[in-house]
Amino acid sequence: MSATAWRGGNRRRAVVTAAALLALLASFAADLATGPALLPLADVLAVLGGVSEDRMLNAIVLQLRLPIAVMAALVGAALGLSGAVMQTILNNPLASSYTLGISAAAGFGAALAILAGAALPVPEQYAIPVAAFVFAGLACAMVAGVGRLRGATPELLVLAGIACLFLFQSLLSLLQFLASPEALQQIVFWLFGSLMRASLGKAAIVAAVLAAMLPLLMRDAWRLTALRLGDERAAALGVRVGPLRLRCFAAVSLLTGVAVAFVGTIGFVGLVAPHIARMLVGEDQRHLLPASAVFGALLLSVASVASKVILPGTVFPIGIITALVGVPFFAWLVLAAGPRTGWR
Repeated sequence: MSATAWRGGNRRRAVVTAAALLALLASFAADLATGPALLPLADVLAVLGGVSEDRMLNAIVLQLRLPIAVMAALVGAALGLSGAVMQTILNNPLASSYTLGISAAAGFGAALAILAGAALPVPEQYAIPVAAFVFAGLACAMVAGVGRLRGATPELLVLAGIACLFLFQSLLSLLQFLASPEALQQIVFWLFGSLMRASLGKAAIVAAVLAAMLPLLMRDAWRLTALRLGDERAAALGVRVGPLRLRCFAAVSLLTGVAVAFVGTIGFVGLVAPHIARMLVGEDQRHLLPASAVFGALLLSVASVASKVILPGTVFPIGIITALVGVPFFAWLVLAAGPRTGWR
């Protein structure tokens, strides 16, 4: 490839990512404007600019809708980024925190905290995200532990993740069977995935983890790109494959745990967003990782808007929206675009 073609490809990738960012800004604005009370975009911009004197309008936008819109974008970015990393280190197009049991483990932790209720030494509003975060890390540690066995392969890691998925789903079903009707209602609502309990404080925590993990993963972008050639070739190029996978598993654990801890289990974003990014910007991880984060944020932001406009006056759990939209989209992606994704 000539230097001119290489620079042209980089410009095209940058344009694609910039276009996705513009679409995300449009979706973010639509998220602020939509809801039970439809607001003109000019009024929303007036509130954000600090020139609105309408107290009710300010309260609706700043206290109710802004945290939801911000959390949707941040959680989507975290899930998209974690999905891209998982698919790369496991060399599997179906790998994501949802399909490999990390989200199920977080759901089990949250359900356990809900069931324990008043018996916990900390308030439930803090216990639920902490328990979800801890169990997400535990699931990731279990899969990473299998990776430290002699002769462990990406295929074995995928099987370990699937085993985690069934294990924690079974434990979660057991908790639902034992739960009281009140606790069961909370557990089911949390497992649907919802942005309704978002706050700017919680969004700041997600933003802090995302801001810390993205630069660390970008430092390994070349190594992750080399890993797509296979373990043996990556090792021949000087990549320490084992430590790289462990670092990436730790990053995925943090990203998934902090995302799921506040909004519940949300599927398909971490699975679909990296595929969209890969189709548009290619396998170079310097472009794929940030593009996956942007497309993840865009997908969940659009889903947030859709959850409020499908049935006016009602906000659907966002996990239902991502599943309803994600399943047919992913089916199309696999059937129509699969041969162009570059998976061996």
